[in-house]
Amino acid sequence: MSLDPIDIARITRRDFLVNAARGVGGLAFASLLGRDGLLAAGAGLPGAVPAAHLPHFAPRAKNCIFLYMEGGVSQVDLFDPKPKLNELHGQKLPESFTKNVRFAFIQKDSAVILGSPNPFRRYGQCGHEMSGLLPHIGRHADDIALVRSMHTEAFNHHPGELLMYSGSMSLGRPSVGSWINYALGSPSQNLPGYVVLTAGRAPSGGNTMFSSGFLPSNFAGVPFRAQGEPVQDLNTPAELSPEARHLGLEALRDLNALRQKAVGDPEIASRIASYELAARMQVAAPELTDLSREPEALRAAYGVERDAAGLKTQRGGGPDAFKTFAKNCLLARRMVERGVRFVAIHHASWDHHNDLESDMQFNCRVVDQPVGALLADLKQRGLLDETLVVWASEFGRTPLGENRPGFAKVSGRDHHPFAYSMWMAGGGIRGGQVIGSTDDIGWNVASEPVHVHDFHATMLHLFGLNHEKLTYRHQGRDFRLTDVAGEVVRKLIA
Repeated sequence: MSLDPIDIARITRRDFLVNAARGVGGLAFASLLGRDGLLAAGAGLPGAVPAAHLPHFAPRAKNCIFLYMEGGVSQVDLFDPKPKLNELHGQKLPESFTKNVRFAFIQKDSAVILGSPNPFRRYGQCGHEMSGLLPHIGRHADDIALVRSMHTEAFNHHPGELLMYSGSMSLGRPSVGSWINYALGSPSQNLPGYVVLTAGRAPSGGNTMFSSGFLPSNFAGVPFRAQGEPVQDLNTPAELSPEARHLGLEALRDLNALRQKAVGDPEIASRIASYELAARMQVAAPELTDLSREPEALRAAYGVERDAAGLKTQRGGGPDAFKTFAKNCLLARRMVERGVRFVAIHHASWDHHNDLESDMQFNCRVVDQPVGALLADLKQRGLLDETLVVWASEFGRTPLGENRPGFAKVSGRDHHPFAYSMWMAGGGIRGGQVIGSTDDIGWNVASEPVHVHDFHATMLHLFGLNHEKLTYRHQGRDFRLTDVAGEVVRKLIA
């Protein structure tokens, strides 16, 4: 029978049971067909969540671990050595460099060049030059493709984070993890396709970076926690009996299905899928986060019981950041083993406006050992070839020291969007190479510029997706992750 929304409140018990059974049965059948790739996108009940599409061509990557260093990592202190900076330390730049340039805090008239306090060294057979503060990551230099010519339009954190995650500085766009899961679906039946793990300070942009935007809400990133209840409010309250929980979930499912049949809202289908996934996660998540199942030697390699060893920082989180970030890296490996498509590991903050030397030591100590262990663990298990590992940030730092009024001394750097560094490994990446270069002081890109849109186009390509064809119609327009730009960086691909 066909129901008008205003009649829902007046239906009989028999009508309710008949229609609910039809709705739930149809949804379940469509879900099974979609899982097995037998249901075309958009088919099934009105408003149904689209089934996974096939890739446009053979993919190289199946999963992604997205290491996001929030705050703006200093390229000239970690990945792009500039001896000229130390030669020119304390000198002013020619006005041509700073004319018409906006800074977040630097006072142009009195700003001078700041040399790098950290020594660089060569790693691997390829001879990558990276900071001596990253020896564990450096051991994997031959698997790493280092991009020194990244650039962006954003010079403040939240717009920069949105651009790096969603390809736009505007709110309400889907993040890259949402796009990939929307396009390909999730191999995991019991865990979300997109998981977010955080350590250190809370992200500057909050959950807006992990949003599904205008895509169905079940493609949004799901925050997991390294300790305690894996997902907030996932566990059943102690005072609720299993029978009451079961009956409540069934009633909720039936009401949602009935409402969806009446109004055809796709978000209701997403809600049903999310509730069903949550029920399965109650069994899967505790097993996933039980790191005692891992060998003691492996947990020690990740550093899950480390402390700050006396290091202190204004940023980067407190002493707990060491254990939390290490656990997150180990959890990420366990997640990709279980089919989670996209894992974002977010560490904040690298926003070193002052105390650059001490804060950089703290942050590098937090992330270096776990990331090195993650790369080794993935490789040893044969997972690195199909798992894309990305080190990203929203922008870099200025070669000029930050002379913000009120600071006792110049000991940090301001935001710098014109040139910065990122790296990628695994998942079809040709490691042991450097893409692009910057000028003698790391101010501007000198060769092979790579924009954020190019970076996203390359990521999608590794997943077998043509960034120009992966679109979603919203408000009468076809949107895509790379907007109207982006070129695949072919040199990055093995």
